[in-house]
Amino acid sequence: MEFLTRERKTPQTYYAALDLSPTDPPQITSSYLIPLGPNATLETVRIDAAGRAKVIDGAIAKLDSFYVFADVAKRMADSLRARTTRGMYDTYTNAISFGLKLNTDVRELSRDKHMGVNYSVSPIPPRPATPPPPSPADSARMRARMDELNCGFVKVEQLDGNVGYVKFNGFFDVNACGATASAAMSFVAGSRALIVDLRENGGGSPAMVAYVSSYLFSTRTHLNGLWERRSGKTEEFWTRDDIAGRRFGGEKPVYVLTSARTFSGAEEFSHNLKSLKRATIVGETTGGGAHPVSGHRIDEHFMIGVPFARAINPITRTNWEGVGVEPDVKVPAADALATALKLIRDGVRQ
Repeated sequence: MEFLTRERKTPQTYYAALDLSPTDPPQITSSYLIPLGPNATLETVRIDAAGRAKVIDGAIAKLDSFYVFADVAKRMADSLRARTTRGMYDTYTNAISFGLKLNTDVRELSRDKHMGVNYSVSPIPPRPATPPPPSPADSARMRARMDELNCGFVKVEQLDGNVGYVKFNGFFDVNACGATASAAMSFVAGSRALIVDLRENGGGSPAMVAYVSSYLFSTRTHLNGLWERRSGKTEEFWTRDDIAGRRFGGEKPVYVLTSARTFSGAEEFSHNLKSLKRATIVGETTGGGAHPVSGHRIDEHFMIGVPFARAINPITRTNWEGVGVEPDVKVPAADALATALKLIRDGVRQ
C-alpha cells in the first residue's frame, strides 16, 4: 500500500508505504515515510519504462565494475535483465517504490547485506573524480555531530567486583574519535575483567576497529585483512603501538556482547577477538555483513551501494559474510550482560 500524506499545518508532503504479508489477516512487515517536499504529488516521483531500464542498466554497470565477486555480479546482471524482460518491474511507475523493489532484489540476488539501491527526491550531484578535502564548515559540522554522539560511546563504567564495562554503538573515524576511544579504554584499563557491549553497534571504520582492539593486546598482533577486487591487493590491519593512555592488556579476560543487530565493523571486532581466542563472545549470532561498501551515482536520483572488498581473517582465512559471528555462549541479547557477569563471577573463560 502506498499513499501521500501532508502535514496538517505545513505544505510538507511525504510518501508513505506499507508492506503487507500475504496472511489473513495481513500483517505490516515494513513501513516507509519519505519526505517529498512542499506541495508534492506523485508526478514528482513518476518513472516510466525508459527510466526504469536506465536505472537497471546503470546498476548493472556499477556491479560489473566494482562488486567484490565478479561471477556474482554477472549472475545478478543476468537475473535483473531476465526480470525486466518478464515485466516484473512494469507496474512500478513510482520511482520510490521502484527503488525499494530494486533494493530488495539486489540484496536477495547477492545475499549481501551491505548491498543497496537508494532513491533521492533531491538531485544527486555528480561526484568529482578527485573529491576535494572537506571544507572548514564541513569539518566543523562533522566535529559537532561526533560530539553530539560522543563518538558512539554511550556508557563507560566500573561495575561491582572491579569489572570494566564499555558500551559503544559505532566505530567512527580515528582522527575524529581516537581521543574519545582512548579516554574510554584507559578508564577501564585497571579492571580485572572487561565487558565490551556491541549489541547496538552497526560497525564503521576498520581503522577504528584496530585502534580499539589495540588496548586489548600487549604485543603487536595481526587482526584482519581486506582484499579489494579492483586492485587485487590486501590491506592488513594490525594493533597499533602509538595509542594514547593505558592498555587493558592481553592477559585479563574480555567478554564481547552481541546481538542480531551487531553488524559490519562490530562483527569484525568480534570475529577478530574470537579467532585470536582473546575474548568470549556472549549473546546472539551477529548480522552477517563482512564486505565494505562504496556508493555510486547511477543518475540524478538513484545511488547503488556496492561492496568492493572482502575481509580475510589471518587465522581462519574466512569471514562472517552471510553467516554472522557465532557466540561462544549463546543467549538472548537481553540476557547477555547478566550472563557475562555470571561467567566472570564463576571464573569461566572460553
